[in-house]
Amino acid sequence: DVLDPDRLIQCPYNKHHRIRACRFPYHLVKCRKSYPEVAKELATCPFNARHLVPQADLSDHITKCNDKGFIEQDIVNQSSGFQREQMSAVSTWQAPPCDEDWETESLEQSDSPFVW
Repeated sequence: DVLDPDRLIQCPYNKHHRIRACRFPYHLVKCRKSYPEVAKELATCPFNARHLVPQADLSDHITKCNDKGFIEQDIVNQSSGFQREQMSAVSTWQAPPCDEDWETESLEQSDSPFVW
């Protein structure tokens, strides 16, 4: 099961590391520091930061990445939801009447000096 937090995932930095899915993001940060030369050769998937692939294979991974569909669906849902909100949301708000007259107030207060 992909959603199982206890399933084991192979580390992209060291193939001998097998990490539980729930700890995998923390392990990636730690292992990246331990293997800087390997880290230079890997690229991060724009759809899932847990996907680290060789830089040469990144474009191929992007076209086949399973998580791309989730992102695209979120974008479609957000844009259609935004359009529905725009269509149904007509503002009836009106500014309250203004009782202030700054020019009159400034003339009235010109005799008294400003005190902080």
